[in-house]
Amino acid sequence: MSKPRPYHVLVTGFGPFSHYTVNPSWLAVKPLHNTVLKVDVPTEPVPPGDQALLADTDACVTATREIHITVLQVPVTYDAVLSIVPGLHARPPILPPTADLARSPPLDGYDLFFHVGVMGSEGLQVERVGHKFGYNKEDATGALAPVVDVSRDEGNPPPEAQLSEGARLGDNDNVESPTDGNDTPTRGFGKGYESFAEEIHTEVDVEKLVHHLKRCGVQPIRTSMDTGHYLCDFLYYCSLAECKRSSAKNDKSASTSRVLFLHCPPIDLSLSTEEVTDAIKTSVMWLCSIPTS
Repeated sequence: MSKPRPYHVLVTGFGPFSHYTVNPSWLAVKPLHNTVLKVDVPTEPVPPGDQALLADTDACVTATREIHITVLQVPVTYDAVLSIVPGLHARPPILPPTADLARSPPLDGYDLFFHVGVMGSEGLQVERVGHKFGYNKEDATGALAPVVDVSRDEGNPPPEAQLSEGARLGDNDNVESPTDGNDTPTRGFGKGYESFAEEIHTEVDVEKLVHHLKRCGVQPIRTSMDTGHYLCDFLYYCSLAECKRSSAKNDKSASTSRVLFLHCPPIDLSLSTEEVTDAIKTSVMWLCSIPTS
């Protein structure tokens, strides 16, 4: 029996911003850099609806597959997301020169993109969707997202949605306001992203993942439809869109990549950094143990 090819996973955390001199998301993901995990996977396709077979070693023949994890820090700026994320989804991937790589990026691309960012509330939050518009809060350098030309039916979400990420982080300063009686400009993804929907949902079964994590003792944890309309949301939408773009360009026989975003709490607010790291590791192992659709 031939050895299964390694499963290549790119995990990202964010750099410093606001009062975070070291981002809690970076502290949580950094210990996973250049690690190799192992997981048992079925040697034959499992029919849809028969996922229970995966837990039955007598009914499902498995083989051990390695998971190679690479970790990357992304600056908390809109420009950095737009310049870095598309390259991550290229085949072969293009990582920034600052990346500390123990091995070359996989020629056929990463199988899983697992993004992590901090929020102000306790527990973990698995995000379902990324948003195209509504980025009217300054990034870590004081810059704003690009202005985009959209119809009146599109554009900015309600003001309370734009402020949600600031509320989570305890920081609603530096949010753009209307000037001279004009509406706040719509900011987000424009050129190159015209064909993508206003919302892109992850293809990961978030409910099943959260159920698995709870069974493993990870608490508190929940799902969310609001990634916050700040850099976390901006990166998530960009990664989801680029994943779709890459899949459309490549051979149908190529492996299908998946994208997921996890919000973690500030340090020691309900969970320690080590517990967040363990939850990320458990998530990655579960995602790599189930077949892609």
